[in-house]
Parts: sequence; C-alpha cells; structure tokens
Amino acid sequence: MKEWISILLSPHSSWIHLILEFTAVTFSIFSVVFAQKNNIWLYPIGIVSTIIYSYLTFVTSLYGDFIINIYYTGMSVYGWYIWLFKKNPKNKKLSITFSDKKDYFYTFLWFLSTCLFSITVYFFNGKLQTFFDWMDVLTTGIFFSGMYQMAMKKVENWIFWMVGNLISVPIYFLKGLILTGFLFIFLVLLAIEGYIIWNQKALNNKKTYF
Repeated sequence: MKEWISILLSPHSSWIHLILEFTAVTFSIFSVVFAQKNNIWLYPIGIVSTIIYSYLTFVTSLYGDFIINIYYTGMSVYGWYIWLFKKNPKNKKLSITFSDKKDYFYTFLWFLSTCLFSITVYFFNGKLQTFFDWMDVLTTGIFFSGMYQMAMKKVENWIFWMVGNLISVPIYFLKGLILTGFLFIFLVLLAIEGYIIWNQKALNNKKTYF
C-alpha cells in the first residue's frame, strides 16, 4: 500500500497536488460525458480541468505542457462561444453533422499549426530529444484537431480523441501522473461511446434535414 501511495505522490510536492490532479481527472470525465450528451456544460467544466492541469504542469516543471494547457483553455473558450452563438444556414443553432472536405482542410491547418507551436515550445525548453517528446507533439496536434471538430459539432471529433487518448496513456504513466494515465484509458472508452452516440444523432439530423 505504501508503495502505491509513493508512486501516486512521486510527481507531486504535496497531497494538495494529488487532490488537485484527482479533481482535474474528475472534471475531465464529466466534461466528456457532457460532450457525449451534446451539452454545452462540457466547456466550463473542461476549463476548470485545464486550468488545474496548467498549474500542476507548471509546478512540476513541465513547461511545454503548461503552455499547451493554457492553449487548451483558450480553445475551450472558443468552442463555448461557437456552441452558444454560431448558426447554420437556416439561422438555427449548430447541429451534429459529419465533416466535409472544407472541415477536413481546416482541421489539417489546426493540426499543422498546433504541431509547429508545440515543437517551438519544446525547443525553447531545450527538449524534443526523445521519442515520447515527439509523441507529445503528435497528440497535441491530434487533440487540437479534435477540439476544433468538437467546436464545429462534427462526429469525427471522437476519432481524434480515441487516437490521441490511446497514445497518451503510456506518456502520462512515464511522466508520473498515474491518475491521468488511468484517466486516458477511461477516456478511450468514453470516446468510442461518444462516437456511437454522435454518429446516430448525425444520421437522424441528416434525415430531418432532407
């Protein structure tokens, strides 16, 4: 038992940090559950999680991750705004739909710009030397692509979450954020369920539209 406590505390300087990580994990799970339900509460709840992770990554000297979590917070604010105010051609609130060529093009731009941003962050911190550093860059690009697609209410956002979460599992275990590692395992399962739910809703919306 003491060994497990030691492992959980290893990346943290106090129990308070461990409690904060647990809180961030819990809010992350609730955020995904609200996303599955197409509920806008996913954004304010997700913002709480990313703010906590911003603090934790800063105090554990993971400066690249710190800047990325700040970036996540800003992107969540953007998604919150889109869900509240963006309208479709019929002047109605956005519905869940499938991506088209234009959506994939903008998603690619998000992926490319995010990867370049992450590489710059790593270089400024004298890193990007290991395989897992590059995997971190890749997952950041994947997650931002997913966040953009979720903001646009596209079914395919869940595919990005599936892939990114799966890759992230070993990365966070190796960084010592054990609870977050287990979180990503759970998030893979939630992403699969989210894809099934949104896919059905998009099909129903398509039938209604036509």
